[in-house]
Amino acid sequence: MASAKPETGLSKRASGPLSKKERTLSVGALEAALFRAFPKEDVEDWDRAGLTVGDPSRQVTRVAVALDPTVAAIHEAASRGANVLVTHHPAFLDPPSEFKPGPSAAVSSGAVVWAAIESGVAVMSFHTGLDASPLAARMLPNMLSLDWSGRVLVPCPSGSDRGYGQLCSVRKGDAPMTLEKLAARCTSVFAQVPRVWGDFDREIKSVATYTGSCGSIVAACLGEHVDCLICGEVKYHAALDASAAGLAIIDMGHDTTELPFTGVLADAVAAAGVSVDCIEVIDQSGNWSHPESTRL
Repeated sequence: MASAKPETGLSKRASGPLSKKERTLSVGALEAALFRAFPKEDVEDWDRAGLTVGDPSRQVTRVAVALDPTVAAIHEAASRGANVLVTHHPAFLDPPSEFKPGPSAAVSSGAVVWAAIESGVAVMSFHTGLDASPLAARMLPNMLSLDWSGRVLVPCPSGSDRGYGQLCSVRKGDAPMTLEKLAARCTSVFAQVPRVWGDFDREIKSVATYTGSCGSIVAACLGEHVDCLICGEVKYHAALDASAAGLAIIDMGHDTTELPFTGVLADAVAAAGVSVDCIEVIDQSGNWSHPESTRL
């Protein structure tokens, strides 16, 4: 009897029970995996986290990651072949009152939802859960070469290792560090000119980092006698009062401190089982600029 051709045997083995099947992931399974990284119990009551638009039973084909779920971001995700958009900020906080096409929620409150459904792109967001996560806590201190103590200034009820505001110190090799030098480092790292409150010649030893808009963190910084707060956004009068009380503030801009979250989210999506070749990061750094500078 003639022996079987080698290619025939290989063909049978490739389609048999020993063959390695490509892993598939549903939209709902991706959401569940990301909630394990950014738990629901850490989400603020007013926030909307997880899947807000889309069918959880559909299979993930490609994932786009962005800071904001804008209409433009949804269209770009679709153009890159993604059927899921994972973002930091949610598609909406207050329920939309209408669902019509438009360039943004300023024209139609449900424009993002309309665009997502029309484009076949599911949208899921992990806002305050991501803010409070240990993954987020390491982000700004690492970027700015600060030593994070492991402490957060406003812990979550779910655990002392999760919360808001990272208490850091200037590394020994960088001392003495003046406010001017620290602000210059922020300018270099973020390619963005900050607004700085305080005496440029002041020596800085303790630093708190905080992404996005800071509120109660200012009081927490004063209570811990922090020298400088690096944040995404602070109200004028809060900064004025804090500065007068001895807290220097480096205000980088809300999106400037949060755009790096796309990297954190992309890593979490990959850890959930999505191939890195199927993850797209949407650049939203050009949404605005200072007239005298070009954002990198």
